[in-house]
Amino acid sequence: MDPLRRIVIICSPERLQPFENPVTFWLDLKPCIPYISRFQIKPNVKYLESDTLADLFDKCTKFTRARELQAQGWYPYFKAIQSGADCEVEIDGKKLVMVGSNNYLGLTQDPRIKKAAQDAIEDFGSGCTGSRFLNGTLSLHERLEERLAEFMNAEAALVFSTGFQTNLGTLATIAGKDDIIFADRNNHASIVDGNRLSFARIVKFKHNNMRDLERLLAASKQDAGKLIVVDGVFSMEGNLIDLPNIVKVARKFGTRVMVDDAHSVGVFGANGRGTAEHFGLEDEVDLTMGTFSKSFASLGGFITGSENVIHYIKHHARALIFSASIPPANAASVIAALDIIEKEPERREKLWRNVRKMKKGFDELGFDTCGSQSPVIPIVIGEDTDTFVFWKKLFESGVFANPAVAPAVPTGSALIRTSYMATHTDQELDFVLGVFEKLGKELGLI
Repeated sequence: MDPLRRIVIICSPERLQPFENPVTFWLDLKPCIPYISRFQIKPNVKYLESDTLADLFDKCTKFTRARELQAQGWYPYFKAIQSGADCEVEIDGKKLVMVGSNNYLGLTQDPRIKKAAQDAIEDFGSGCTGSRFLNGTLSLHERLEERLAEFMNAEAALVFSTGFQTNLGTLATIAGKDDIIFADRNNHASIVDGNRLSFARIVKFKHNNMRDLERLLAASKQDAGKLIVVDGVFSMEGNLIDLPNIVKVARKFGTRVMVDDAHSVGVFGANGRGTAEHFGLEDEVDLTMGTFSKSFASLGGFITGSENVIHYIKHHARALIFSASIPPANAASVIAALDIIEKEPERREKLWRNVRKMKKGFDELGFDTCGSQSPVIPIVIGEDTDTFVFWKKLFESGVFANPAVAPAVPTGSALIRTSYMATHTDQELDFVLGVFEKLGKELGLI
């Protein structure tokens, strides 16, 4: 028993755990007698009954909100889909138009993607059974990283097992206790958790507010390493980061810049390289993160940047070193998706045609779309209960969309998150607009 803990137990006998042997407890207290005398502490050992002790799982028992929603029929999460990820899905035998997917280019059902995955299983098997650091790197992974670096116009790329792990591993590796990370308040949860793991000082600035960012940078320690990390497209609001001014501020204060382009790669830019290409600032962004679970129709994530930085992350990121690598089928399907993205820019053009149609339609109906500038178009409802009601009526009417409530969005700003694919037909989109118009009027939202 640690001496400091002995003193704590003497002073606070309620800390005594029921699994500690009282005899051993008193024997272990012997070395503490001098401390007891010095501080005139009167031992008062009260062996508590187990039902008075705090239980780690109490929070689980007290969490009832989800079960209440399930009992009331409003629960919108973990809906099991019995069909493939496509423009139309089937749930419990019911067909719904899917406007809740991040399958922006509609590639999940492309026969070329499926064939690439099947061929990879034949050649390499179903999995890698190890981390990239040891036995889990295939020639397929290296080929994918070469292709990604070439596609993203970067010196090097590194593939992680998920997009979430990419942010965790990158941020926890490149920033430390002597550094400062400046983060937009609306950043994705994976950035938030990666920041925490870094042990750096985290400074949050108001969403897309460059004046606030500059104020905070000006007040920071000049000799600390600094990183600005932002989403390229904010996944709930659908708006773009003000990257031109982020870069301008970063130049002024000598700060590195990292952009999470999970919802941007494949979608923004003349070649689909994301936010930096969209703004013509590819040379001004130090690190770009991307994911395979959206435009690339697979699973995994990647980070691109200068070769020496990627090399450092590769040899220090615990999220990479201690995680199994993505299966061969996933790697091969991303390579196939890259081929299609490079050779078929018309897919991106079709996506944007659909996005413009829906944004215009919602705006004309009078819905609040939160200033969306991307294929993610939110419909702001307000209160959580009203949002769940709207979601259920959408579902019953044949539209699958996603409700977002606090903490995913600010309290009182709950919304229905819709997102669109290049493969949606005009008939499907008109149907969705018709359902939203009917329900919006019925519920007094428009």
